[in-house]
Amino acid sequence: MTEKFLHDLPLGDAHLREDRISGEDIYGGIFLNMKRDKVSLPDGQEAVREYLTHPGAVAIIAILADGRMLLERQYRYPIAKVCMEIPAGKLDLGEDPLLCAKRELEEETGYTAKKWSYVRRIHPVISYSTEFIDIYLAEDLEPGKSKLDEEEFLDVFAAPLEEIIGWVEQGVITDVKTTISAYWLDRYRRGLVMPSLLS
Repeated sequence: MTEKFLHDLPLGDAHLREDRISGEDIYGGIFLNMKRDKVSLPDGQEAVREYLTHPGAVAIIAILADGRMLLERQYRYPIAKVCMEIPAGKLDLGEDPLLCAKRELEEETGYTAKKWSYVRRIHPVISYSTEFIDIYLAEDLEPGKSKLDEEEFLDVFAAPLEEIIGWVEQGVITDVKTTISAYWLDRYRRGLVMPSLLS
């Protein structure tokens, strides 16, 4: 098979779409719900799709005055490993993503920011989840006291961007939102991308 260029592909998405025929709830949890749908494929055949619904989340690229980026070390039970990540948190039902980002930054790190910008939305697990993460850039930080949830335990520290990218390339950092944010920040500092200023 010869690979094609994007401009060689058919226009539109109709030849790729899968349409829901029916569905059922398999499991309902605290904030994740598993569903199983029967779908019609582009060729008329039918298939089953299982996926998780997720309310969405935010992540924060928080930059200190000296240019270092705030990170957290937190144990992630599903992979039984302590991971390095940027601050992040799940949206409450109906919550404004920017307000959630401000809340999560202060709760987890103690910092507040005078300047907020919107970076982009990512979908970290498109094959089996509806989850999205809105990434924000937080600058002009002021320190304060963190207010962790009762079941939350983490270390907060700061590192230069070059070191963080090194950890990504060495496989020390494997978290997708942190990886994308580190490379985005590198491009931002080189003037190749710009966020949308919010405040």
